[in-house]
Amino acid sequence: MYKHLIAIGSLILLSCIVIFYQYASIPHNISFDEIEFAKLALSLDRTPYTVYSPLFTGHSTLYFYILLLSFKIFGISNFALRFPSALFGIISILIFYFIMNKVFKNTLFAFLLSCILLTLHWYINFSRFSFEATFLLFLELLSTLFLFKFLENKKIHHLLLSGITAALAFHSYYPGRIFFILPLFFLFLTHTKKYVFLFLLIFSLIASPLLIYFTQHPDIRITQVSLFTDSHLAPGEKMGLIGTNIQKTSLMFNLKGDMNGRHNYPGKPALNPILGILFLGGLITALRKYSQFYNQYFLLYFFLSLILSIIGRTQDNPNMLRTFTAIPAVVYFIGQAYLLLWQLKTYLKKEFVIGFIAILFIVSTVYEIRTYFVFQSRVFRNSFEVLCSLQEVIKYDTKKIPLPCRVSKNLF
Repeated sequence: MYKHLIAIGSLILLSCIVIFYQYASIPHNISFDEIEFAKLALSLDRTPYTVYSPLFTGHSTLYFYILLLSFKIFGISNFALRFPSALFGIISILIFYFIMNKVFKNTLFAFLLSCILLTLHWYINFSRFSFEATFLLFLELLSTLFLFKFLENKKIHHLLLSGITAALAFHSYYPGRIFFILPLFFLFLTHTKKYVFLFLLIFSLIASPLLIYFTQHPDIRITQVSLFTDSHLAPGEKMGLIGTNIQKTSLMFNLKGDMNGRHNYPGKPALNPILGILFLGGLITALRKYSQFYNQYFLLYFFLSLILSIIGRTQDNPNMLRTFTAIPAVVYFIGQAYLLLWQLKTYLKKEFVIGFIAILFIVSTVYEIRTYFVFQSRVFRNSFEVLCSLQEVIKYDTKKIPLPCRVSKNLF
């Protein structure tokens, strides 16, 4: 019990330090997208509840009601716009710790993997500005945790909570629209039909407002970014572009990452060389031991998280935003590789193995934090296009923001 409390307290402290360090200055500017998000959230104020807004390429509104609440608490400011993402970034670390502790049944190892997740420059980045990624991850991790609890103790309320959070993920950023397939698939594999029906029932009840909306209106953003909805492409061309997307997404982890400066240091792999090698080793291990339940779960979670990027526009790939929910599986595979290294104690001195693992962890962590706070932060000077505060520019049409508030030269 004390180990858990120490681990939880330490993770909260570390998460707050990493996510809120120089929070007001990295990134200092705001993006046009963030301004549009703020406008969408404010448009929901004092109006009847709506499940979907066609504003700014179209969005389901769950997260934007949370943004609206943040504005009401803190006022219209950069901090209020970005705070929910940071908050869910911190909570997601704790949920991931509980999942890893359940999977590996070792507090210290779960803590180690949670620290790896926290210090990925991929994770730090999306916890520090207003995009919806950490909120979606929070819902998916919570659904996963409740599913694992249900499979362990057969308590119905855990199944219902898993279904509820999967349905809320359906209301979130659009990769969450297919997440429910993951818990549903494993219920089919491991339980009788009554549990599948119960999960589907609670999921359908909560997802139904958005489902009903989509029977009458298109999902604007999906229509814009999906290859399948592009009428100008022949079937053969679409398959060729999907192949290109698979290649780009596969290379994203170890060779060439996202080129969008808001998502990544342009072109830098999503994982540093140490984590990249460990990821590949753990992925291969999980594929070889596919019969094990947790390997099956995180393999499917990983590939499911890549699907919408793979069927998206080729020019948008690789895309570390649309594949953000692959991160838990990536860290799980890294954990599998660390377990393989730990087994070397059979052949080498235990102290040597511990020291080697500690060095890998420390060097990798320093590398990731340095990537974000030293290198990626420089790119933000241009990638976030608006110099003035949200309160100053919220009144303008995005295209008509005054020139003194715009980045006009290369500051990188």
